[in-house]
Amino acid sequence: MRPSIFKHRTVISLLIVFASWTASFAAPFPGVPAPPRMNASSFILVDFDTGSVLAEHNANERVEPASLTKIMTSYVAAEALASGAIAIDDTTTVSEKAWRMGGSKMFIEVNKQVTVDELLQGIVVQSGNDASVAIAEYISGSEDVFSAVMNQHADSMGLDNSSFANSTGLPDPGTFTTASDMATLARGFIRDYPDIYRRFSVKEYTYAGIKQPNRNRLLFRDPSVDGFKTGHTEAAGYCLVSSAKRADMRLIAVVMGMSSDKARTEASQSLLNYGFRFFETRKIYAEQDVVAAAKIWKGAESTVDVGVDADLFVTVPRSKFSDVKAAAEFNESIRAPVEPGQPIGQLVLRLEDKVLSSVPLVAKRAVAKGSIFSRVLDEVKMRLE
Repeated sequence: MRPSIFKHRTVISLLIVFASWTASFAAPFPGVPAPPRMNASSFILVDFDTGSVLAEHNANERVEPASLTKIMTSYVAAEALASGAIAIDDTTTVSEKAWRMGGSKMFIEVNKQVTVDELLQGIVVQSGNDASVAIAEYISGSEDVFSAVMNQHADSMGLDNSSFANSTGLPDPGTFTTASDMATLARGFIRDYPDIYRRFSVKEYTYAGIKQPNRNRLLFRDPSVDGFKTGHTEAAGYCLVSSAKRADMRLIAVVMGMSSDKARTEASQSLLNYGFRFFETRKIYAEQDVVAAAKIWKGAESTVDVGVDADLFVTVPRSKFSDVKAAAEFNESIRAPVEPGQPIGQLVLRLEDKVLSSVPLVAKRAVAKGSIFSRVLDEVKMRLE
């Protein structure tokens, strides 16, 4: 049964038993134990679909990203592939600068040809600094220009506390990030370029006869983990962005500044296990669903069906869905004509008197102006409201 409609700013209460939407929590949430203890300088655990923060510590503190930078390097490469600026089987000649890069290497050789496909594998699996510089030079002509492109993407994604001075993550005063920004970047990567993201699940890669394992040890111990990337420098400590999917729920964990490879692996595993154990994510409305009906004045019809403009998910503590409520709040005096997709209100989601999220409600179809007689009659009714 469609809910009743009230005067002026209409509020329609909807009890939600199974659903999903965008929300944000900081553990401990009422009824949920605190997240596991760890000696990370900062960490964060977020749900992929909703962006809900399930646990965090110093998540907005600026830190060195080390090779986590290569997530953005790979994102820029993925965008260049998607736009047609480069192709996966393109070849490029390795520069002396790329060849001379220290740290982790793919072991490409100066003046030799290498494909974009090989370089991507060298970046995401082997964490090759040489591969990162080579692909940066191929896409943008120089690493400096490529860094500017990286920062443009950072700005567009809302990474307000991140800056990238190079493609590798090697120490530079102009390179910094936060655990929160890394989680946002990871969500964007998985959402925008899932095919490229799948490369981060590859456990080993051989180039020039040299086989190297993926440094993300979670890939070898947890079958639900399918990415992302490790990082380490003396200043940054041991860092890891990881993502796992169990059933229909995907989580992203970021740990920064750990003391060892083992410590970052165990901390990340603990965070993921914590999130899957105590939280769940479900879809509450699909894009095509009708949520409610809004009163329309001076229209050929008196009401219009409304819904959300994209599938709506929610992340809440397990066993709490029966306590979640939603209210449809409509703008005052909505007048025809109304266009499909036009925002005409908000869907407000609450749990235990706490507002979880507020998302736009949009018209699902058009409503034309009514006849002159009906418009005059509605004008009179509106004056009497």
